[in-house]
Amino acid sequence: HAEWTIQALAAGLPVLCEKPFTVNAGEAEEVAAASVRTGLPVAEAFMYRFHPQYEVLWKLLADGAIGDLVSMHSIFSHVLDDPGIVQANPDLGGGVLMDLGAYCVNVARLVAREEPTWVSGTANRDAIDQSFWGTLGFPGGFVATFEASFEAHDREWVEIAGTQGRIALPSPWLGGPKGGEIMLHRDDKLEAISTPGGDPYGLEALDFANALRTGQPPSYPVEDAIANMRTIDNLYESEAAKGRRVPTPKPNSAR
Repeated sequence: HAEWTIQALAAGLPVLCEKPFTVNAGEAEEVAAASVRTGLPVAEAFMYRFHPQYEVLWKLLADGAIGDLVSMHSIFSHVLDDPGIVQANPDLGGGVLMDLGAYCVNVARLVAREEPTWVSGTANRDAIDQSFWGTLGFPGGFVATFEASFEAHDREWVEIAGTQGRIALPSPWLGGPKGGEIMLHRDDKLEAISTPGGDPYGLEALDFANALRTGQPPSYPVEDAIANMRTIDNLYESEAAKGRRVPTPKPNSAR
């Protein structure tokens, strides 16, 4: 997406760019530089995080509903049955980590509210990575693991464990207008918390439009996109090194 995002900015158009933002962090930084050069905003389109269930999740975590964070696990999978689509093309940034795995990386960073200090990853691959398993280690010992797969049946799940309970999101990526649900396990009790519904694509577009109208940054500015791509780069580096733990540069907060 980097080439056309930069050309759009040069033509005077702000850009809400579908994920994955670019094919690597270096290209993401080039897009950010073009945004500064033109004075126009650019942001990565991760629609899931605009669903109202995430505002409920952020409040639960901020209020200490499950105590101190210990670990989390996320899953996103579906069988890729069309070999002709872009996600299957290695020359166009194909691969499951860049597609489904990017969601898992993104939500881990947002839950942690900071960037990982190390990552490790392994994959099943042919021309592209068909399945990818990753681990992200954060300051203070919080660890996020994930599985993304083009080989496994449809699954989506996010679960966050703390010292006093755990939270699960049964539909973390595809929340719809009828509302969401968050499962809070605490004190040996299970509470199903219903959340407002909403169109995450429309809410994402509205957030970007508000940024244009007000001159304020979008809720997730381009720096977040760069950080997400950098983490993906590090995961691919680890996979190439047979799962070796790869340290990451000291970054700024994700949110």
